[in-house]
Amino acid sequence: MRRAPHLVALTALVATLLATLVPSTGSARDGEPVHTSPGARSGAPETATIPDLRVRMLAHGFRFPWDVQQLPSGALLVTERNRARLHHLARGRHRSIEFPSEDVWVAVETGLMSLAVDPDFATNRRIYTCQGGFTATGHEVRVVAWKLVRRKARHPQTLIGGIPALEGGHGGCRLLIDRDNGALLVGTGDARLVGNARNLDTLGGKVLRLDRFTGAAWPRNTWYAEGGNRAYVLTYGHRNVQGLAQREDGRIWSVEQGTYRDDEVNRLRAGGDYGWDPRPEYNETSPMTDHTLPGPQVDAKWSSGDPTLATSGAAWVSGEQWGDLDGTLAVAALKSQRLLFMKFDPIGRVRWIETPEPTMRYGRLRSVTSAANGDLLVTTSNGGLDHVLRVSPR
Repeated sequence: MRRAPHLVALTALVATLLATLVPSTGSARDGEPVHTSPGARSGAPETATIPDLRVRMLAHGFRFPWDVQQLPSGALLVTERNRARLHHLARGRHRSIEFPSEDVWVAVETGLMSLAVDPDFATNRRIYTCQGGFTATGHEVRVVAWKLVRRKARHPQTLIGGIPALEGGHGGCRLLIDRDNGALLVGTGDARLVGNARNLDTLGGKVLRLDRFTGAAWPRNTWYAEGGNRAYVLTYGHRNVQGLAQREDGRIWSVEQGTYRDDEVNRLRAGGDYGWDPRPEYNETSPMTDHTLPGPQVDAKWSSGDPTLATSGAAWVSGEQWGDLDGTLAVAALKSQRLLFMKFDPIGRVRWIETPEPTMRYGRLRSVTSAANGDLLVTTSNGGLDHVLRVSPR
């Protein structure tokens, strides 16, 4: 798509102004977060091999596309949050999938959000969405399984509902299928409700783990034997989980949006408390990881410091073609409008962060997922003329 000259100039100006927001790495003891100063640039060591990146526009004309996932055929599925539409992209053609958009509750940050494709899609045609929903007394966030037949979403099965939703803020909601055991993980927001994140009997402000076929709680969850909502809880004490990604070693990592400070990247531990508790009256000056709370809290592996970057989706980068970006965590950022490549060592300490300039030309970035060949698929979130992008080494 050819851009108008004034839009090109505006984009360049924004990129220049935001160049001061690239975070810099610091040092920390193992187990403590690395806070970064967005006022200074960080990058890979001079000896590192960082490839030039190519960014291609695969499709445009969306409004708040939230997630993108690749099907075994190579085609892409895209969710559009505010319009509650599901799209199919293949061979340059962009088609809508027949989907009951009218059943999706859309408000503020909630609508048709995350998407997952079943590992056995070629035989079972199953996909999963996380979306706002209507109830008899109000609204909720729910996870729904679908069967995709000839570009029609059919046979909806609600796997889990009752994820809190107040006015639509802090709605989460990221899906990930654990490639090691097939469990479905759901990252949720706290819905801006006091006490939600730490209350094990609510589903908000958590990472949940469940059976992707039945919707039952995963038997190895910490509180499985106690039943009820807490049986689903993998981790708790989260503010607004926007990203989930599984490293090569099988460990699950999350990306969480902070208040005015401390976006976080966390390595998840079953039963872990990640320390968010905005009391009283939803006091957002509370620390993202509050060590004055009862019991131990798990520190972030990286945090943005002040101000936030509004981190969102994430994917681990894989492939020799990426040079020293291979094995980094690619994190999309909304407010700072860039893709951050974070290098962590085997025990989870951040070593450096690289923010390639070609990824800073498209405005707010929402989601980043991996294509089968190792390329990264990225959605923008500018509210109009949004894109689906493919990022690859040249």
